[in-house]
Amino acid sequence: MASIVALEIADPPAAWAELGFTVENGVCGIDGVAYVLDGAGAGVVSWTVAGLDGAGVDGLPDGPSAALPPPAAHPNGVVALDHLVISTPNLGRTIERFEAAGLELRRTRDAGRIHQAFFKAGTVVLEVIGPPQPNGDGPARFWGLAWTVADLAATAAFLGDRLHAAKDAVQKGRQIATLDKQAGSTVAHAFMSPEPR
Repeated sequence: MASIVALEIADPPAAWAELGFTVENGVCGIDGVAYVLDGAGAGVVSWTVAGLDGAGVDGLPDGPSAALPPPAAHPNGVVALDHLVISTPNLGRTIERFEAAGLELRRTRDAGRIHQAFFKAGTVVLEVIGPPQPNGDGPARFWGLAWTVADLAATAAFLGDRLHAAKDAVQKGRQIATLDKQAGSTVAHAFMSPEPR
């Protein structure tokens, strides 16, 4: 089964430390995934996925592996990456290419102006979003990170006015809050309450 090993992020390590992530030697380790912070460019730059058949699936760049730091608590309460959001101008094409690379389509969802397709890479959900009809032939792109936190209220207290108010998530029984775009990261971040027991 394919699983995400590392994500290369175009943020300086200090930006993530300021947001409450524990960073060691430019790498943040969360639930078995290394987030390599290098400050070049913007957003999620590349991924390293073990067990994926083929490189550069639908234009998503492959990245380097990185040594995973020892497990550490994160002051912002993050415990895992819930899902990695990927956008595409052609959802049907991206689904086909993901499946050809060995990723299993779990389900699709019609959300009106966008449609969603869901895959799994290890413990991380890949949420692929695109228009109902193809809108160009450009590659898929990494869009954002949605984290699971131990206690969303505590995360909100830590981040203060950098975090927007929580609202009900699509996932039943969960809430989600998004990080303000001016909070210091070039990545779109969302923080989610744990799955209900």
